[in-house]
Amino acid sequence: MRRLAALCACLATAAPAAPTTTPAPLPPPYTGAYQPQGVDEIGLWKQLDEDERMLANSPILIRDEALNAYVRGVLCATVGADRCKAARLYILRTPLFNASMAPNGTLRVFSGLLLRVRSEAELGAVLGHEFGHFEQRHTLARFRAHRSGTDLLSWAAVLASMVPYAGGAYNFQTMQISVYGRLAHFSRDQEREADLHGIGYLNGSALRPQSAAVVWQNVMTEAERSAAARGQAHPRFDRIPFFASHPSDAERATTMASLAVPDGATRDDGAARYAAALAPWLPLFLDDQIKLNDFGASEYLIGMLGERGATAPLWVARGDLYRARGYPRDLVSAAEFYANAAALDPSLAEAQRGLGLALIKTGRRTEGVAALRRYLQLKPDAPDAAMLGTLVATPAQGQ
Repeated sequence: MRRLAALCACLATAAPAAPTTTPAPLPPPYTGAYQPQGVDEIGLWKQLDEDERMLANSPILIRDEALNAYVRGVLCATVGADRCKAARLYILRTPLFNASMAPNGTLRVFSGLLLRVRSEAELGAVLGHEFGHFEQRHTLARFRAHRSGTDLLSWAAVLASMVPYAGGAYNFQTMQISVYGRLAHFSRDQEREADLHGIGYLNGSALRPQSAAVVWQNVMTEAERSAAARGQAHPRFDRIPFFASHPSDAERATTMASLAVPDGATRDDGAARYAAALAPWLPLFLDDQIKLNDFGASEYLIGMLGERGATAPLWVARGDLYRARGYPRDLVSAAEFYANAAALDPSLAEAQRGLGLALIKTGRRTEGVAALRRYLQLKPDAPDAAMLGTLVATPAQGQ
């Protein structure tokens, strides 16, 4: 019973205090990466090192030197050159809004995050948040808290099995809910602390810290568009479920705005540099996004990217999105979008391919075949060249 009481006390005091809403302070001098202590921590580090070894050989790892160097440069501009040396960056082709940093210094960045942020400052806000987790050793603290909680529940399960009446099982279930709820609360407080450190890095950088709030405003807008396209109820961003591991998006947007230093609003956000660096990757990242079959979110992201001006790849992406949904009116719209792309860039093979397929689907076979022939001329070694060549050579039904 004394052990159970000690575990309860450990779990109850594990959560850090919630940050204030005054401007976040600048980060302290960097003291270096934490070295594992004890058998458990050394074992955890070995597991993380093995995970990193597998990650380095992953088929979804993006190894492009220019993109990796650019993202690392944004990290260094955010947290500083001394802290930046502790991170080993891995960009993964995964169309989700996410990034994470392990205690051993492994920083994972998903391509879906790169698609959604629009400037170096917005990317820096997310990378700084993850580095805050790393510097504050949150994963290690969460590991200890979970171990304490599961130890507590293990002993409680043994004691409950010894109770000869039904109340023991009920009390154990109540304790389970309490422990897991406390762990979720602990995780939310860690996220708040990481937000505080992340915006602190931006406050001390040359980037615009107000961009951190924009990230979460855009996340909420995307969720609204996704729900509307599916015919679902409007999402609630001001509520925190009992077992939620993160604060609400509305809370984070509001808190981020209040934590940014006011004079940082005039700083450069690096939007033009970011657009130039991501331009070669947008067609691939957008194609992955469209394949998620989330029409509202994809349409919102394409529109957001087009705010600085429509480009041929964006018109192709919009055409692909509408053609994938496939309603008759969508196919007509898709043909129009592909035609806009072809007008902006006649050498863009993907525009001719999409235009040809959309026109054939709408009954305009002659025009569609002509567009597909242009596609095959522009890209004779395309993976689908043989299949589309057969389609072009096949006469229309009834001829």
